[in-house]
Amino acid sequence: MKTPLLTFEHRRQPLLPLRAFWSRLLRSLIAGVTLIGGSLAIGVLGYHGFAHLGWIDSILNASMILTGMGAVDRMDTVAGKLFASAYALFSGVAFLTSVGVILAPVVHRFLHRFHLAEEDGENAKGRKK
Repeated sequence: MKTPLLTFEHRRQPLLPLRAFWSRLLRSLIAGVTLIGGSLAIGVLGYHGFAHLGWIDSILNASMILTGMGAVDRMDTVAGKLFASAYALFSGVAFLTSVGVILAPVVHRFLHRFHLAEEDGENAKGRKK
């Protein structure tokens, strides 16, 4: 059975087999990298179009803003300044979201395993669920 990208097993269900987990992790990685790549493309096109920067300078500025390092070139046009401001706000959310998408399967597996171990410990001690 194929599971959708953002669907995880309930804590009462058994731990996902390792092969399926790696598949889920790969899908999340692809989704995260796609989000980062799309965000970078928006930045490159915006800096090139609104700020009239060359392609290399555009990718440099978009990369630096996307990763939170800050702009490299000074914006001289009003359109460039407005784009840089909007792109900086967008980039902060986009980058953190992509990291969350990439790490979600790992964090979920850790928490799922923790809950399963906790339930096994309760059952071994004779406690009710």
